[in-house]
Amino acid sequence: MLDKIKQQIERIKGLGATYVDTRWYPFEEANYLLMWNGNLKSATSARESGVGIRVLYKGAWGFSASSDLSDLAALFDKAFDNARVAAERVTFPVRLAEKDAIQAKFESPCAINPFDVPLADKVAFLKDMDEQLNQEGVFQRVCDLAFVRKQIVFVDSEGSQIEKLITEVFSTMQVSGLDDQGATYERTFRPPRSGDSRGWETIDKKLFSENAERIVKEMNQVRAADECPKEDRSVILLPNIMYLQTHETIGHALELDRILGYELAFAGGSFVTLDDFGKLRYGSPRLTARADATLPNSPGSFGYDDDGVPAQNTLLIDKGILVGAITGRQMVEEANAKAKRQIFKGSGGANRATSFYRVPIERMTNINIDPGQDGSLEDIVRNTEKGIVMDSERSWSIGSNREQFHFGTEIGWLVEDGKITKVVKNPTYKGATVKFWNSLSAVGDQSTWQVKYVDNCGKGQPNQSMQLGHGVPVCRFDNVRIGE
Repeated sequence: MLDKIKQQIERIKGLGATYVDTRWYPFEEANYLLMWNGNLKSATSARESGVGIRVLYKGAWGFSASSDLSDLAALFDKAFDNARVAAERVTFPVRLAEKDAIQAKFESPCAINPFDVPLADKVAFLKDMDEQLNQEGVFQRVCDLAFVRKQIVFVDSEGSQIEKLITEVFSTMQVSGLDDQGATYERTFRPPRSGDSRGWETIDKKLFSENAERIVKEMNQVRAADECPKEDRSVILLPNIMYLQTHETIGHALELDRILGYELAFAGGSFVTLDDFGKLRYGSPRLTARADATLPNSPGSFGYDDDGVPAQNTLLIDKGILVGAITGRQMVEEANAKAKRQIFKGSGGANRATSFYRVPIERMTNINIDPGQDGSLEDIVRNTEKGIVMDSERSWSIGSNREQFHFGTEIGWLVEDGKITKVVKNPTYKGATVKFWNSLSAVGDQSTWQVKYVDNCGKGQPNQSMQLGHGVPVCRFDNVRIGE
């Protein structure tokens, strides 16, 4: 197959294409199990394979894809024909940033392939967790497991050949209960990831058991709690909500295709402009954020992107100042040209597609916040006069250009004079993105830093659901409106 792909690439180049690449998926398999109140409600498996082809001709892209590889030449011709038609209407000719020709292999660390684990063992794990969640006050228990494993072979006309084998494991458990008025409240547990592994071995039964008891207790506390007050307080965000704050108001806002307006018709744009790089004070001096695709244990790490560019650790915000973006080969060239200055020296290696039948676009890698020097959660609470600690998203609403937001969380703990006093229900907070990040007044140390997974980040048209991660510490923001 590789020889056939290379022959077709050379043939299309001979027809006048300036660039050609192919992503061949020998296989992609997925497995999902859902247990609901002790019943196995879903147990699905899927497997697919195919090839996606991009052709660049006279500044325009053409794309084709199929799971039927019996006539590879026709697929390449289709991509080339699409590029020729698009070239008649192109308004800004595509140019690609320089990159090296690479021959490489990447395999995500995995000690136990989850697809080798018997179904009975997976169901037994879910059953065990369900039984531990089956306690007083709980009317609904949900536990699930999701597994993905895929092989990708990338070949391009510039001499690159990259083979990747990627394995991912996702897991969640949640309990729900009712208060006296019949309103529903949930507590959710998604395990943080540590070490350097991404296989079945990351399913830590002891960790799940410890947290099963905790989330039931906290859900029952919320059911009986008073409403969150409506006032201004310091907001202390734990990693289970800090990751989403980072995802929505830093990650998506700094995807370069959004900044250039390419997502406006579907997923929205960004308040950031090309003039902002190097000048905009995005947050307080305590804020340093990066797109780090080199973490071994996160789905935001993939070795090489779908342009054939090595994964990188790219600084996005340096001590509060905007300095970088989430980028691929095409958009950095367009941005530099439109800005009439060199903002970006090259691709940040963040162009990815969710499958062989989708085109690569700028996607978040691991968008992380560096840990700070403000100690543990206990230290931050001790140094907070009037605040609220919040955990786990319950609802979220984001401005179309990521300029503002409103989040609801599952639980809140009021802080008075350096001490946690009581639990409140329906805690919410809102703000304007830049003002909010500039109110960042405390960043927890390494002991508070956790890698949180996102398994369903949507973007693109047609939609592409992508997996990634966020390494985030506990953070405190001052003078934030809560309870509305």
